[in-house]
Order: sequence, then C-alpha cells, then structure tokens
Amino acid sequence: MAVPQRRTSKTRKRLRRTHFYLKQPTMVACAHCGAMIAPHKVCPECGYYDGKQVIVKKAESK
Repeated sequence: MAVPQRRTSKTRKRLRRTHFYLKQPTMVACAHCGAMIAPHKVCPECGYYDGKQVIVKKAESK
C-alpha cells in the first residue's frame, strides 16, 4: 500500500487549498426593471431578455 514518505507541511497544504472558498454569484441589473438577475437569463420580475419580452407575466389579483 502506498503511503506518503513525508508529512505534508502546513504551508503546502494551505497553498493547495487556496481556491476552496465560496464565490459570490455574478449579478447584473435588469435593463428593463432594474431587478438584480444572473447574466444571460430571463428576468423573473418582468419577463424581459435582451430588450424583448419573452415571458408574459399575468397581473397579480388580490
């Protein structure tokens, strides 16, 4: 069975793990309504994508 010949140092271990962290998602403002959305996605608030309405939103009745 293969075993490490030397112990992995703290520095080497930490250098290997430098990219192990949570990244904040990229968000952009919708050009039509200003809501924050992921880029290249249809806006869930107004239904617009690339300046065109692609989803017709129904009026909310109360």
